[in-house]
Amino acid sequence: MLAIRHSFTTLALTGVLTGLLAVGIGHEARAQDTAAAEKPMETMVDPASVVLTVGEAEVTELDLTIAGEDFAEVLSDVPEAQKRGKLIELMIDLHTFAQEARAMKLQDTEKFTRRQKLMEARALRNAFFEKEIIDKVTDEDVKARFDAEMAKITPETTVSARHILVAEEDEAKKIIEELQGGADFETLAKERSTGPSGPNGGDLGQFGKGQMVPAFEAAAFALEVDGITTEPVQTQFGWHVIQVYEKGSAPLPELAQVEEQVRNLVISDRFSEQLQALQGKYEVKIPAE
Repeated sequence: MLAIRHSFTTLALTGVLTGLLAVGIGHEARAQDTAAAEKPMETMVDPASVVLTVGEAEVTELDLTIAGEDFAEVLSDVPEAQKRGKLIELMIDLHTFAQEARAMKLQDTEKFTRRQKLMEARALRNAFFEKEIIDKVTDEDVKARFDAEMAKITPETTVSARHILVAEEDEAKKIIEELQGGADFETLAKERSTGPSGPNGGDLGQFGKGQMVPAFEAAAFALEVDGITTEPVQTQFGWHVIQVYEKGSAPLPELAQVEEQVRNLVISDRFSEQLQALQGKYEVKIPAE
């Protein structure tokens, strides 16, 4: 019934943040669920301690932590209690194939050398990104950006309304006459409305534009507070008599609701600033074709 309604609780900000977050920062997000992070603080071990060996390769706790970051996406659907075991399996597979490839001298190819340089560059870029950008974004930076975004938003007008839904226009007209004669809206809604809100006095609560079907929305927003439609309003659901009992504004979100999105905006801006500054430091040459 009036099924075009949507959840209206928070974000006029969502569209702003979603658009700004589309900035491509080209960074693999740091994994929060590394093997080391799963261990309680009191049981943390030396990062240099050896977890396992595969042939000549030793895998330490630090190796597992780094692998947990690199394989974060692969492990994203693995239950927390199973992540460490799954990560160990991945490391066994990796080093088994790596040692066989080394025995085949695959590391001596030009393609391997180029790929190794690419992977090194990628790892260094991510290390720089973490140290110089992510770790330097403070809570104060996030709060300042949140305040700036909030200042750009005009709160959306809302109405709170009741309605009585009936199947025939003549019946709706009769209800309007009764209301104009002093009948109580909520009482008539409970007695006569065929809509699911009828038992609740026809109350639809608060809604903004775009949440109701067009004809209903236009009529509701045209009414003053305590106003009742003087003509029935037709929609695909039937004929409506509408009463607006309150007008207001949609609440803006609290920082806690969107903190992660705002932090990503700040990170994105810092990334762009750093990239622009460093591009002037390292000359780029592209040979003409």
